[in-house]
Amino acid sequence: MRRLLARAALSVAVLGLLGGCATAGKDAVEQGTEFTFVSPGGQTRIFYPEAERQRLTKLSGDSLLEEGKRIGLPDYEGKVVVVNLWGSWCGPCRAEADDLQAVQDELGPQGVQVLGIDVRDSRSAAADFHRDRSLTYPSIFDPSGRSLLSLKNYPRSAVPSTIILDRQHRVAAVFLTEMLKSELLPEVQKVAAEPAA
Repeated sequence: MRRLLARAALSVAVLGLLGGCATAGKDAVEQGTEFTFVSPGGQTRIFYPEAERQRLTKLSGDSLLEEGKRIGLPDYEGKVVVVNLWGSWCGPCRAEADDLQAVQDELGPQGVQVLGIDVRDSRSAAADFHRDRSLTYPSIFDPSGRSLLSLKNYPRSAVPSTIILDRQHRVAAVFLTEMLKSELLPEVQKVAAEPAA
């Protein structure tokens, strides 16, 4: 009887260990798929083939124009998301705002969403910037850059910069420079045309 009880206890312990290993392995795989930024050779325009893309999942923060509301990637499931870091104090950001709006206007019906992240700014200056340019896409208000923690190793000083996420919110391209509509639109169209998973 003691032997049977000992064997049963051993079986339970082994199953527990195996279950723990399976869980740990799964977590390790999931953590490994989260986006970590690398700029090969200091490039400012980086493209990621589909097989090498990593997900960006935790990007969210306070809405610029709707105080008290949080917005982020979970609000845009199944959409291509064009994330743009900007500030009202940034000259190139002023120049590219209309281009981003043009991308939103043209590709929004195809399941594309522009999402701004306003950094190192005051809410009033950023809101005025948004309204004066008649921007319809939302922005996260993030003066401290806290929402950028989900962008591992991403250069926080790269303003403006733009990240294109595919429909699974995997990073397809990163531009550490100002982007005009003529440059950005075809890149977003390529990602939007990819078959949905």
